[in-house]
Amino acid sequence: MGTSKQRWRISFHKSPSKQPPIPIEFVCPISGSLMADPVIVSSGHTFERHCVHACKSLSFTPVLPDGSVPDFSTVIPNLALKSTILNFCRSSFLDPPKPINFLTAENLVFTLKATRKPQDTTRFNGVRVMQSETELNRVPSHISMSSEESVTPRSGPTYYSSSSASDFETLNPNSFEEDELLVKLKSSQISEQEEAVISFRKLTRTREETRFQLCTPRILSALRVLITSRYVSVQVNSVAALVNLSLENRNKVKILRSGIVPSLIDVLKSGFQESQEHVAGALFSLALDDQNKTAIGVLGALPPLLHALRSESERTRHDSALALYHLTLVQSNRAKLVKLGAVQALLGMVKTGHMMGRILLILCNLAASSEGRAAMLDGGAVECFVCMLRKGEFESESTRENCLAALYGLSHGGLRFKGLAKEAAAEELLIQVEEMGSERAKDKVRKILEVLRQKDEEEEEVDWEKLLNSDDDISQARISSS
Repeated sequence: MGTSKQRWRISFHKSPSKQPPIPIEFVCPISGSLMADPVIVSSGHTFERHCVHACKSLSFTPVLPDGSVPDFSTVIPNLALKSTILNFCRSSFLDPPKPINFLTAENLVFTLKATRKPQDTTRFNGVRVMQSETELNRVPSHISMSSEESVTPRSGPTYYSSSSASDFETLNPNSFEEDELLVKLKSSQISEQEEAVISFRKLTRTREETRFQLCTPRILSALRVLITSRYVSVQVNSVAALVNLSLENRNKVKILRSGIVPSLIDVLKSGFQESQEHVAGALFSLALDDQNKTAIGVLGALPPLLHALRSESERTRHDSALALYHLTLVQSNRAKLVKLGAVQALLGMVKTGHMMGRILLILCNLAASSEGRAAMLDGGAVECFVCMLRKGEFESESTRENCLAALYGLSHGGLRFKGLAKEAAAEELLIQVEEMGSERAKDKVRKILEVLRQKDEEEEEVDWEKLLNSDDDISQARISSS
């Protein structure tokens, strides 16, 4: 422990066949097996699907190695992790894992439940805790794999190394720096908590490798508690430190799976203003990873992010808009936003010039889905965009291009779009825009004009006025019925 290198030294275990070690994030905390059908639950943790169903069936809630308790109320497939595991197996010449059947999972969970010690007290990661549930504080001594490869048992939590630190997480449970930091983060003295989070924030501000090394389950678990602190300095600096950790790409999925996102959402709803600025930045940063997008939406981040677009803080508004843009790159989040009534709110912001460029990016994503297109066509988006193009009051050329991109997305709306475009005299305007816009703008204009000039057999005898009026009647009927 005399030098920094010794402090961070990791013990590696190599199997006799020299197969690559199994990354711990590929292993179900309940079954100890390589996951074949991984799912994300509401708390952000990942398990084998049938293990979750077995826990729910037996009304059993385990305690994870970091002391957190998973929330099984929502279950969504973790397709990205499943694909990563399969790729790992292929590159390692291992047979793909086979799903655990429900009966096996139920028997395993029943065994875990039977070993519960309600009044026992134990020491977990140096902290005394009450065992009200069975603790899953280590991966079982052997990982089931169809290739019959196994990992040799170790005492305490099991950690795996990778041949490439950039590919998989390397954990160091005995780091002096981590232990020292944890003592202060978990202190009952507010002054020590404050000192710890301020120090942690400074430490992770610029040192990329430190961000990676200190983004451990124990530290994330401690931060999750401090993020919702009622003391301003503790809450603000905790969230800011988390933002720093999230800047390291290798940490993004790890942070989401730690179950910390629900706490971030709570702060975005009712935390201190400066904390909300950092939370918006954290969600934006986490949303950059494709594996996180669906889960962040499922965990309930969309409504508060939408509300944050009206925040008094410019930083909160802009980072919330960027978070929503990246989250709406996946269809499930587009559908959720439409159900929240976001289209009318977003169009209202565009009409007032409120963050026009960023809001148009979100509307472009919504226009790529059938639900989004329908809501935007019903909400007067065509007239709105055409009016904006006619006025030409854009903050930049890229904003004009985004407006045309959104209009192009709506052009896939069939006869309904053509009727609304005809009513707004869009074709004449687009011809003018084509003559003076950028190359990207001209390309979008040409595609929209192709749609408008395309003649369909069903369109030859269309009464546009009747079509538009009938759509208005349908909209009114929907309103009345609701």
